[in-house]
Amino acid sequence: MGKKQMKLGLFLMGTGHHIASWRHPDVQADGNEDLKYFQNIAKIAENAKLDMLFLSDGLSFTKLSHPAELVRFEPITLIASLSAITKNIGFVATASTTYNEPFHIARKFSSLDHLNGGRSAWNVVTSYYQTEANNFNQQSHLDHSLRYEKATEFVEVVKGLWDSWEEDALVRDKESGVFFHPDKLHALDFKGKYYSVKGPLNSSRSPQGRPVIVQAGSSEAGTDLAAETADVIFTAQQTLEEAQAFYKKVKQKVVDFGRSPDDVKIMPGVSPYVGKTVEEAYEKYEQLQQLITPEIGLDFLSEYLGGFDVSGYDLDGPLPDVIPETNGNKSRRQLIIDLAKRENLTIRELYLRVAGSRGHRIIFGTPEQIADQLEEWISNDAADGFNLMFSHLPNSLEDFVTTVVPILQQRGIFRTEYEGDTLRKNLGLPKVENRYTEEQVKI
Repeated sequence: MGKKQMKLGLFLMGTGHHIASWRHPDVQADGNEDLKYFQNIAKIAENAKLDMLFLSDGLSFTKLSHPAELVRFEPITLIASLSAITKNIGFVATASTTYNEPFHIARKFSSLDHLNGGRSAWNVVTSYYQTEANNFNQQSHLDHSLRYEKATEFVEVVKGLWDSWEEDALVRDKESGVFFHPDKLHALDFKGKYYSVKGPLNSSRSPQGRPVIVQAGSSEAGTDLAAETADVIFTAQQTLEEAQAFYKKVKQKVVDFGRSPDDVKIMPGVSPYVGKTVEEAYEKYEQLQQLITPEIGLDFLSEYLGGFDVSGYDLDGPLPDVIPETNGNKSRRQLIIDLAKRENLTIRELYLRVAGSRGHRIIFGTPEQIADQLEEWISNDAADGFNLMFSHLPNSLEDFVTTVVPILQQRGIFRTEYEGDTLRKNLGLPKVENRYTEEQVKI
């Protein structure tokens, strides 16, 4: 049996994940809205044989939000464009179950999957900002538990619509005049608690069976949804022990839902700083840290604490003992509180950490040391791969793919060529059979 293969995605967020990335002297400040900028990054990532580009999204912002959230392309639109100049790399687009309809999502991602030959994925989110509700004719945001209950049904409907057409339903026989086999077209006729959707979908079977489903929640409700419905889980852990516990828990949940643990790939976020020496890696980090303004750093931290305003507290003191519960991102809030307590960070130190990677793990070192840190998690059942969250683009991406990727390849834990022609194949995920074809086989 060969070595476990590492999966690598590039979490693409504007000019970089660091909140001050746009101020870096080597960064194109208006890259957020420049197609050529994104095309260059996509080509670098594909040349390095990365699995996928991951695009987050949000439906509201504040004046102090991360610059990548102030102005940005809608993910599906951008991916459609990038698909035309790439051949192998996959694309993940974020779309909310709270502020969309299942038919729209099913149709958009199916269309996208046809356009790029089976390289598409949907990152399922439920949204967590009150301001998003206000942009969609709602006075209040759905309660956390209801959002996930609704999302579970939403995904069920989307998957059902993706099964509307069996693989060989469309024959397009000119001589006989038969365009499709009517008995291989299926109306979903779904009636649930939240949705009533007739179907069928006006898009044929996806080139990869169905688009890959990604889920990014780490709360109990989020991991339940992911274990039942997702192919890839994007998560955040700071330590090997935390990551191992999460990995074990979620893989067991996957089995409890009647699936194989290999059916789901767990890919934590990680922000690597690569240098010729460890000192140089830290210098790159500090260069960006010095560009953070306190006002933006504090607002960013407050946002990830569920809207809890920390600006009135002593910046060189600890977080207050009691931070109110939130209807927003519960798992990220707790991760940041735990980080502050574990490392005894002041509020100032904490906002500097959060501004650098939004609560995800940051690693430093030479190319060999970075490769060691990634391999440690892969070989100790803490991850199946990583979503790489580079501080500033394209420089930090280029540093990684030219120095770290070759080491991972030499160690035999990362590909030198793409294994297949779809994202599902390259991730090592099983083929998804149409439910109606499966029923016929059983009969």
